Amino acid sequence: MKQNGETGDGRPRLRAPRHRVSRKAITWWTLEELMGVVMLLVPQLVAAFFWDAGRPWLVGTSIATVVLGAVACLVIPRWRYRVHRWEATGEAVYTRTGWFVQDWRVAPLSRIQTVDTQRGPVQQMLGLATVTVTTASAAGPLEIPGLDVDVAQRLVEELTAVTQATRGDAT
Repeated sequence: MKQNGETGDGRPRLRAPRHRVSRKAITWWTLEELMGVVMLLVPQLVAAFFWDAGRPWLVGTSIATVVLGAVACLVIPRWRYRVHRWEATGEAVYTRTGWFVQDWRVAPLSRIQTVDTQRGPVQQMLGLATVTVTTASAAGPLEIPGLDVDVAQRLVEELTAVTQATRGDAT
């Protein structure tokens, strides 16, 4: 019998996950983009300050860096927020990530080997976490970035309990 989210043979099917990441993820991704822009801009400005002969073209590249960086800071985080989705059901963990290249993944619970949480400094400041679900898949682990800490902790606890109770060899 076919259940919601399964193919005719009982395997989970690829479908759009229901849950969005935290809205605070937009701030996190904006700060990441901004840090990248600053890392590109500072050496250009320092070089322009000390190197008179290169100043005309360094000013031009600095302006281009600021303009393109502003577009990246305004567009990419909001686009990623619209795309990133996740869901954990009694059969599988579903994720959709990316901003330009989208990655849709399904991990059957019987294949889950570990469930981890990561929190970088900016994520800690914003109360966010990334949950990583590792399977035996050659495609690598599923990542669910930008979850509220409480949601991430609940998800890790639920997945750990469910995978321990699920029959299978996790390979």
